[in-house]
Amino acid sequence: MTRQQLILVATLGSAMMLAGAFGFQIIGEMPPCKLCLWQRWPHGAAVLIGLLAMLLPFRALSYLGALAAATTATIALYHSGVELNWWEGPTSCTSGSVSGISVDDLMKQIMAAPVVRCDEIPWSLGGISMAGWNGIISLGLAVIWLASARR
Repeated sequence: MTRQQLILVATLGSAMMLAGAFGFQIIGEMPPCKLCLWQRWPHGAAVLIGLLAMLLPFRALSYLGALAAATTATIALYHSGVELNWWEGPTSCTSGSVSGISVDDLMKQIMAAPVVRCDEIPWSLGGISMAGWNGIISLGLAVIWLASARR
């Protein structure tokens, strides 16, 4: 494949990941959690970088695309770990520990908590959550971006 074709594949890959995320949100009525939203931003950046890279011949743009894809993969794999209870996620979207918290403070925390939790898996395929699939696919996109940089 040529450099331009690789850039196009990587750009369309991130665009499709965003389309899938919005599809699950709108059509599947699965609102995103905080970590889900964080995963979308690097894909958006990768799409913009891809559009620029198709117009401008700078190899640095391919490396930036790889960085964007690797960033969303990192967030996604972190999110997968939160879902699998390997580690705690941000306290604003997981249950966390309630030891040492007064009843009043706990009630305030519950009332201020977002509706969608980061430590619950709303959908999975083959035992892998959406965050897990995003991490796997995004790592593949990072490899494609790196291949485009070497052409």
